[in-house]
Amino acid sequence: MAEDKKKKDKQPKGQQPGEKGQRKAKKAAAPEAQAAAADDQPQQPAPPARLAIAYHDRFAPALMQQFKYKNKLQVPRLEKIVISMGLGKAVTSGEKGKMEQAEKELTVIAGQKPVRCKAKKSVANFKVREGQETGLKVTLRGNRMYEFLDRMITLAIPRVKDFRGMNPEGFDKAGNFNFGFTEQTVFPEVDSAAMTFQQGMNITMVTTAGTPNEGRELLKAFGFPFRTDEKQQ
Repeated sequence: MAEDKKKKDKQPKGQQPGEKGQRKAKKAAAPEAQAAAADDQPQQPAPPARLAIAYHDRFAPALMQQFKYKNKLQVPRLEKIVISMGLGKAVTSGEKGKMEQAEKELTVIAGQKPVRCKAKKSVANFKVREGQETGLKVTLRGNRMYEFLDRMITLAIPRVKDFRGMNPEGFDKAGNFNFGFTEQTVFPEVDSAAMTFQQGMNITMVTTAGTPNEGRELLKAFGFPFRTDEKQQ
């Protein structure tokens, strides 16, 4: 009994028996948890996209020489890509499952979750109410934008049926280009066997070009297949 009293007296005040051992176990487990978290993280940052490197190394100097810019900041560049889907007919007809299905497919295509767009005004003729979800939109920038552009030019556009080239007059006054696809199956990421309906999409290439001609030459450098009407003599 005397020995037990001595052991209790040796313990510091406010510390319960076995608390010291728990602290040692936590300290020993901390380095293991940090090592496991380090293994989950990528060891190296993702490399830049192929088209991003080509733009800085080849396309930008060529455009600077073609238009005789005095400053590198004057060279037009691709700012962002906006992909949008209109699902007003599916929503007004009561087919709620189409919105979720289109959202999944657009996420796979763009590699980024889209935003649901809501109607700003009520239109009785189209059976649309204010605040009703009528479409999807996703904005791509940076490295993800260049990766999507690369996949679209090399994989999606060649899969379009009866393709005869992009419309070269699809530019606005600010040098932005608008075009669309009639179905989402042109992208190989979408499983055509699991597809339940066809849904088109609109794509806007937003550039810093000041004129349509500059924006057209920029997209030509990236490899956009514009339609050429050559007259045979």
